[in-house]
Amino acid sequence: IMSSRTFFVGGNWKMNGDKKSLGDLITTLNTASLNDETEVVCGAPTVYLDFARSNLDARIGVAAQNCYKVAKGAFTGEISPVMIKDCGVEWVILGHSERRHVFGESDELIGQKVAHALESGLGVIACIGEKLEEREAGTTEEVVYAQTQAIADNVKDWSKVVLAYEPVWAIGTGKTASPEQAQEVHEKLREWMKANVSEAVADSVRIIYGGSVTGANCKELGSQNDVDGFLVGGASLKPEFVDIINARA
Repeated sequence: IMSSRTFFVGGNWKMNGDKKSLGDLITTLNTASLNDETEVVCGAPTVYLDFARSNLDARIGVAAQNCYKVAKGAFTGEISPVMIKDCGVEWVILGHSERRHVFGESDELIGQKVAHALESGLGVIACIGEKLEEREAGTTEEVVYAQTQAIADNVKDWSKVVLAYEPVWAIGTGKTASPEQAQEVHEKLREWMKANVSEAVADSVRIIYGGSVTGANCKELGSQNDVDGFLVGGASLKPEFVDIINARA
């Protein structure tokens, strides 16, 4: 039985694109036939948030790819949830593995960012996931539970949170967790939520999968009972993103 959770597909454009290429992508998305039962959100680079929100069809959401933990101040180069909202943008991606492992963000900082973004009224796509050596050492659950705990400690209202499980070893590597591997972790995360948050939240929260999702593998991944959508990297910049959005069509 498919759950009643609304399927959610996020596109993380990362540090890619310019007005020309993103404009072309936006035109493709605006004119495509998209499954209207799927929620779609595009994560644009900070400098293009306004551009993306002004040009994308209203049925497609926009996310910032990061933000800071306070509203304003002497934090050169950072942006705040209030600024994101001022651009008409409703979402932010927090805790992405690149923020954790390239830029050294701790579980604690990510938790603080989640708390402030939610207090400011943004929806949060909160990312968790283990590295290859952690999976090989058998500590996947330990790692993702600790990351999820740091997020959960900072959430009062789960209706504005989407949890994205992204095994770091599958991001941009062309390796994808098998549908069974993804389902296994998603199911365990839901059990963890049941035990540590509440049964109602465990049933309603969307847990989406990220890690080399493509037009070719999205249908099988999306058919898993506890996979409620995707956070898509490279493929979100290509026309096949439409196929991924329509994985459940």
